[in-house]
Amino acid sequence: MPATLEVESTLTDRYQTTVPEMVRRSLRLGKRDRVHYSIRPNGEVVLSRAEVSETHDPVLGQFLGFLSRDMAEHPDRLQALDATFVQHLQSLTNDLEVDLNTPLSADDE
Repeated sequence: MPATLEVESTLTDRYQTTVPEMVRRSLRLGKRDRVHYSIRPNGEVVLSRAEVSETHDPVLGQFLGFLSRDMAEHPDRLQALDATFVQHLQSLTNDLEVDLNTPLSADDE
């Protein structure tokens, strides 16, 4: 049986910690990767790499994060949509039928 390796890290005042390099390498973790914690009845916690969801879109996530930060930092820039503009947008899509459950593919160009 292979030897168990042990490492420690320190919690900051905000309860944050740096994942030690040995653990990052072992789990093949990179920046922005997600970590999964399994808490066992005996108090033991197992840290593992979180599986990436099929529906997770990192580009969309970053864009939505950007929008959220921008709205929080500049609420004075928020504007209501003009009713005429909304009607114009609706007129552009009136005759389109869209199934939002159909996956997109590169062949649909």
